[in-house]
Amino acid sequence: MSGAAKKAGVFGWPVAHSLSPALHTWWLDHYSIEGSYDLLPVKPEDLEAAIRSLHDESFVGANVTVPHKEAAAKLMDRLDPVAAKLGAVNLIIVGEDGTLEGRNTDGYGFIENLKAAVPALALKDAKAVVLGAGGTTKAVTNALLDEGAQVTLANRTEEKARAIAELLGGARVVPWAERNAAIENAQLLVNTTTLGMTGQPALEIELSGLAPGAAVADCVYAPLETELLKAAKAKNLTPVDGLGMLIHQARPAFKAWFGVDPEVTPALRDHLLKVREGMTS
Repeated sequence: MSGAAKKAGVFGWPVAHSLSPALHTWWLDHYSIEGSYDLLPVKPEDLEAAIRSLHDESFVGANVTVPHKEAAAKLMDRLDPVAAKLGAVNLIIVGEDGTLEGRNTDGYGFIENLKAAVPALALKDAKAVVLGAGGTTKAVTNALLDEGAQVTLANRTEEKARAIAELLGGARVVPWAERNAAIENAQLLVNTTTLGMTGQPALEIELSGLAPGAAVADCVYAPLETELLKAAKAKNLTPVDGLGMLIHQARPAFKAWFGVDPEVTPALRDHLLKVREGMTS
């Protein structure tokens, strides 16, 4: 690798499970770009030093995953409007002078994946229900509100959902016990909780009240087809898995670092599924 090669990676703790290296390396190879993308496992107490060293170690940037997104935002020299609003970054761009720009592309990735998977879904004025109250919930809710959707939040700890609604404005909150009633005639249901993930309890929800042909999105990709998505398929609803969100949120990062807006293809998705299968086998 010559001195012209560009370096990037992903900060997380733990981070060994991340598919981001497989994703970005695929694009680097596909576009014949000289560069690298690596896992950057960093403990929370070491994050500031690691981020400050990016320029000295000739990195053009990095992704940020749990549990570092909010802490990283506080270390940036500037934030894009979405990252500033959410108080979290998943993308760091290192300037030639060493300045650090933080962006948040999680909501962008969710919307782009949703539009690709369900092109007929008109989000403006659509009734959407989002389950959860974590960082992904904030990003997804903010993006849906920006698209003009009518968003209802429900979370097991109601106070956390109310905090998000207050931060973003425009979303309403219902108690967790009323989630089945809340999805009545909704065109979109989004699960951003850990319920249904490998090793976690199942998400208990009745999908019958959703509008005919509604989209049901799960933001996790382990397993790729959760019980929620299986139930949606069985009811002739449109399932949207979490792998596409991961792929689409990475596009702005790759473009910022390597200068190409990469294409999302079935071959790329198949490659990532094989990599994930190898991790879990």
